[in-house]
Amino acid sequence: MLELEHGFRVVDVNARLDPDEHSVATRGREISPERLERELHQAGVVRALVSPGTQPEGQSYLRPNNAVARMSVDRPFLAFARINGPRDPSAKATARLRNFTSSRADHHADPGDIEQYAYDDRFHGFCLAPSVDGLPDEETLAMLEQVGLPVFVHGGQSFEPSAVESSLLGRFPVILSSFGGYPLDRDLMHEAIDLLDDHDDLYLETGFVRYRSVLERALLEHPDRVLFGSGAPETHPNVGIMEILTLDVSEDAMAKAFSKNAARVIDALAPGGE
Repeated sequence: MLELEHGFRVVDVNARLDPDEHSVATRGREISPERLERELHQAGVVRALVSPGTQPEGQSYLRPNNAVARMSVDRPFLAFARINGPRDPSAKATARLRNFTSSRADHHADPGDIEQYAYDDRFHGFCLAPSVDGLPDEETLAMLEQVGLPVFVHGGQSFEPSAVESSLLGRFPVILSSFGGYPLDRDLMHEAIDLLDDHDDLYLETGFVRYRSVLERALLEHPDRVLFGSGAPETHPNVGIMEILTLDVSEDAMAKAFSKNAARVIDALAPGGE
């Protein structure tokens, strides 16, 4: 694929990096660190946040997190530690009952893990995918609040913006994937944009948002709260960048989405870090 020439400084807040290119991916498209770096370069991306893909049920994220951090050295990657938990994120009454008696297992992240990741300079934040990994318990969320690092949250139809609001917002900066509407749920995307009025710690990520009207609305109403994310390797970074470049918004709004907003949320993404 040809390299893009767009003149913007671009950082990507949503990329997956699997610990071992020879391992069998449990979900999604496999890609080596070298190929991911090459695709980012083709798109003109100077830095990218990376976290491991989904692990088999009952397995800790400690090893893949450390592997991703190790593979990020001397590459334009910033590692986010992926964490899990025992709580069912669904809104069903049965889930609420189960959560009253749920407790952490050995493979779940605990407050000590959060503290260790937070003070390890290899990690710059956390990643949560509640629909597949569960939600952390209250003690672990309290530690996330205490350390104050940003948390990238995979939202969508299986973990709607309303659930993000009730369980996570107001505690730490949240970067909500795909405008909270994965896959292609326009109503949920608009619901997430509405939340920006009331939550200063919420940011929306653009990966897999294919509706121009939705992207334009967010950038026009909340230009400081939109962060570019590609969703690589499931899609080439060129695709997401072209979708932003073809919007009917100002170059200033594009520059904010491509890098300026992310640099305010994650210090290591500021110019000069690459």
